[in-house]
Amino acid sequence: QVQLVESGGGLVQAGGSLRLSCAASGRTFGSYAMGWFRQAPGKEREFVAAINRSGGSTYYTDSVKDRFTISRDNAKNTVYLQINSLKPEDTAVYYCAAARTPGAGIPTSPRNFGSWGQGTQVTVSS
Repeated sequence: QVQLVESGGGLVQAGGSLRLSCAASGRTFGSYAMGWFRQAPGKEREFVAAINRSGGSTYYTDSVKDRFTISRDNAKNTVYLQINSLKPEDTAVYYCAAARTPGAGIPTSPRNFGSWGQGTQVTVSS
């Protein structure tokens, strides 16, 4: 039911920063947890970060902790991923996703997300 469009990716040097945005259309955006995933060439889709429906709680995979920040603005139907200190291993297509069901928790499995954007490419050169 939620439609998502990512933006903000690009080509940057290691150590640089990007802010990804995910614009959502849906009647009850503020009722759903949101997540960011990434997929590098030849690799499986990987969980990156998620945020609960109110924005008060977040969860990150260990490889991005202290460098990535997920946030949301429910009034604008938008979720963000601030990426600092980029590393070449961060290179991937980044996808945002909305939880399959409304609720206050923070899912991390792709199976628990029902709406996906088309992705935005992040490329980090060394």
